[in-house]
Amino acid sequence: MHYATGLVSAFTLLFLWTQALAQNGPPPVTVAKPVVKTIVEDDEFVGRFDAEGQVTVRARVSGYLEEVHFSDGGLVEKGQILFTIDQRQFRTALRQAQAQIDVAQATFDFADDQLRRAEALVTNGNISQSAVDSRREAYLSAQGALEQARAALELAQLDVEYSQITAPMSGRIGQALVDAGNLVEANQTQLTTIVSSDPIYFYFDIDERYFLAYARDARARGASLQEGAGQLKVKVSLSDESIPPLDGYLDFSENRIDAATGTMRVRAVLDNPDDILTPGLFGRVNVPGSLPYEGILVPDNAVVADQNRRLVMSVDDAGNVTPLPVRPGPRIDGYRVIREGLDGSEVIVVEGIVRARPGSVVAPELIELPPVAGN
Repeated sequence: MHYATGLVSAFTLLFLWTQALAQNGPPPVTVAKPVVKTIVEDDEFVGRFDAEGQVTVRARVSGYLEEVHFSDGGLVEKGQILFTIDQRQFRTALRQAQAQIDVAQATFDFADDQLRRAEALVTNGNISQSAVDSRREAYLSAQGALEQARAALELAQLDVEYSQITAPMSGRIGQALVDAGNLVEANQTQLTTIVSSDPIYFYFDIDERYFLAYARDARARGASLQEGAGQLKVKVSLSDESIPPLDGYLDFSENRIDAATGTMRVRAVLDNPDDILTPGLFGRVNVPGSLPYEGILVPDNAVVADQNRRLVMSVDDAGNVTPLPVRPGPRIDGYRVIREGLDGSEVIVVEGIVRARPGSVVAPELIELPPVAGN
């Protein structure tokens, strides 16, 4: 008696559940066709910024440092005076060299007159040829002494010029390593350093696989990797995500792969007008990793995992769900690139995928995906 009552109750519950399912209908899902458009896949590498140019400032003359003309860590322009060495001894040497010029010029002028007079007299036999030769020797000697005095004057002028040490390039200067009053040795004492700030370099390494792929794409453009580097635009991101990615371009790659690491050093150039970028900073560079092609893109939440496979759920006009194996690629414009498995004509589930089981029936609501996914 109790067994019969329980069996009736079970059939009653099954009937009510079936009726409820019939009334509610298939579960609703949102479906759409994949986005099909021309894309270029990016590869990401980590690298470090470095200055386009850097120089260690040293003096070319010895003497006592008289004055420092810059603030530590400031920006300097090429030709700006940085240090002054006591100039008194150099100006004195300059005046001596100028005086020697006057003496040598007078001696030369006198020897020139004497030679001309002797050459005029020798034709009349009023002076011997040996006397003419003697005066010509004096003339040539005076001429050499004058040239030597002029060279000494140029050296003295250079010493005065070198006593004021100027910036050999524009950029950001370091701290003054020598204070006023200290003795500076020519070509030895390090006074400060300067690094250029705009533009700035970004160095990163690529392995053999990427190098071969980039070289292949460069050949497709009719250039080598090195020759075509300037045509390849890149974007560099910083650790501070509030700063948008910065535009640059590749301008150099090494001429051989490092045998020890199996990598090649590549360089990008970026503008740095606001001096945001500093040598030594790390960054991530995105390099176009393919030629432009028609890509198929789907939202990330449209791709599900099934053990070691990736699937999307296709829906036909009757609402039947069919799983399609796919091979995903990188993210572009907020979507996931599908490298294999779709041709772009399919209708796939993009929302409510947990309700779309393989072999089930759903109630699809068709939408159109925008070219670029929103945040």
